[in-house]
Amino acid sequence: MRTHAVIIAGGSGSRMGQDIPKQFLNVHDKPVLLYTLEGFQRHPDIDEITLVCLEGWHNVALAYARQFCIDKLARIVDGGASGQESIRNGVYALEGIAEPDDLVVIHDGIRPLVDDNVLSDVIRVAKEKGNAVTSLPYNEQIFVVSEDDPTTTTQYIPRETLRRVSTPQAYRFGELDAAYHEAFERGIGIDGSHYTNTMMVVLGHTLNFAAGSDRNIKLTTRDDLEMFKAWLELEEDTWLK
Repeated sequence: MRTHAVIIAGGSGSRMGQDIPKQFLNVHDKPVLLYTLEGFQRHPDIDEITLVCLEGWHNVALAYARQFCIDKLARIVDGGASGQESIRNGVYALEGIAEPDDLVVIHDGIRPLVDDNVLSDVIRVAKEKGNAVTSLPYNEQIFVVSEDDPTTTTQYIPRETLRRVSTPQAYRFGELDAAYHEAFERGIGIDGSHYTNTMMVVLGHTLNFAAGSDRNIKLTTRDDLEMFKAWLELEEDTWLK
């Protein structure tokens, strides 16, 4: 059994308000995407990486990968018009390469602080149960907006019943590939904010929780970028325990 990483870096990053895609913004003289790729490069359970990249940026990504010695990078494929299309392109690129029982770990290229322990646990759970999604408890109170007056509420959702789910996520290739073919043929689980995890649930699959980390932030806004910089500086403060 092999483990393939599919890193999604197909977005334009318009919400960041920069002239270049956010995954290529430099932080301490290194593009954000390379922090992500390095996390998968150094992990012993990752055999190869497929990068789903914004069209027109393949050569830039490849040059950076060579500069920073990402030798697990096996291929770069075009992103799609949506997040789901980008993931689909990455999964389809493994057809004829991955075996049905191989694992595919999907991760956002703009989540550059994935912990080794988080990645290890996702892979461990997926090997045991067939899939795994990174998750954390939800620590805030959630109230439901009243139907007759959206400025009021009379109902809440117990936070003990909720989990926050993000990437990395891992699935058996055979099931994942079949699920993407079914979802796009039927046009379900692929629109709006759908991701692999929600698509799988829509198609009737049961998902398994794995460990998560609050460090695993997604860089969507300028504030997120500043938080990422702060985390890097915190890591450099070796006197902190």
